[in-house]
Amino acid sequence: MKKNKIIISVIINISIAVATLIVLILGCAGIKFMKGYDSSVDAIGVSMFRFFTVQSNMLMGVVALIFAIKEIQLLKGKITQIPMKHYIAKMAATTAVSLTFFVVFAYLGPISKGGTVSLLQNSNLFLHLITPVASILTFVLFEKTNTIKFKNTMYGLVPTVLYSIYYIINLSFHIENGKVSTEYDWYWFVQNGIWTAVIVAPMMLGITYIITLIMWKLNRIRVK
Repeated sequence: MKKNKIIISVIINISIAVATLIVLILGCAGIKFMKGYDSSVDAIGVSMFRFFTVQSNMLMGVVALIFAIKEIQLLKGKITQIPMKHYIAKMAATTAVSLTFFVVFAYLGPISKGGTVSLLQNSNLFLHLITPVASILTFVLFEKTNTIKFKNTMYGLVPTVLYSIYYIINLSFHIENGKVSTEYDWYWFVQNGIWTAVIVAPMMLGITYIITLIMWKLNRIRVK
């Protein structure tokens, strides 16, 4: 990694970590700094922590901070290279927030009251848009590496697999007459019947892996 790219990466990673902490505190406290539509997936109050959006951004914030620390150590000469495990963690976290971005703009936005704009209010402006975009650009432009092997791309599935297990368990405990209320199916994945989970879960995992492969490939492309 060239020094100037490392410095840019450090700045963005620290910004991501700090911004994530701030918006989560604001969201948890129910503080709104924008006026607009209310959404059923608003990151407001303690209940916000049930959303993949919040969990993926929390992961990104922690990973970005740790990665920045390693980059600073690299700049100071305390280490000669950043360990592969940190690049893999960065790839997995970037994939997670990229999935959040994709789901919001391709699925939730079109079916939400108020449209996509309603999902870009207050804390969600960062959680759904700014942090994912910043994370993607940082990983593919300023954190290039050949240390991540093809077999390591499977780690990109870990956050989605864990959340899928949690979501399915949540659904299974709130089935009434073969249906689940949107209070518990907050992403409206099984509103056509609980059986659709066997379709949705593999589809989300497939999309996640495709995103991982794209991130991995773009990261490996050398910019002339």
